[in-house]
Amino acid sequence: MIRLARESDARRIGELWEEMVAYHAQFDALTFRAAENGAELYERRLLERLGDPFSRVLVAEAGGEIAAYASAMIADITTEMFQPLRCGLLADIYVSATYRRRGLGRGLVERLCLWFRDQDVSRFEWHVSARNREALEFWEALGGEPTILRMRAKLPGEGT
Repeated sequence: MIRLARESDARRIGELWEEMVAYHAQFDALTFRAAENGAELYERRLLERLGDPFSRVLVAEAGGEIAAYASAMIADITTEMFQPLRCGLLADIYVSATYRRRGLGRGLVERLCLWFRDQDVSRFEWHVSARNREALEFWEALGGEPTILRMRAKLPGEGT
């Protein structure tokens, strides 16, 4: 069952966020290093979003627990030097490993797309690791197309 997140879900979503960070660290250990109180900070930010009309947080329940969540917002993703581009921005989506390949992620995205349409936006965007083959296949199956590739290089003479 997919539903709107409630305040009482914040702790479990924080736990899923920690799982997500650990999962993504295998693809990019430099970027995905949670702060010591990262889950607590995430829970606090999540609670702020619950009352924001331009944000949406959903959870998917399975096996008697929250097995997945997604957080999204409506945003202008350009700076003032460009024409405004109002779109949906999928901030986070994570399905606990035990519940993958059961349609929870797809269900969360489909529900968010309904909300995006209600907010009068015609597209949505997200970030995905270029090294996460499973996620890339998921997004491509949902019609996702690469747009901008973020790159990184060590400075010459720098260690690991």
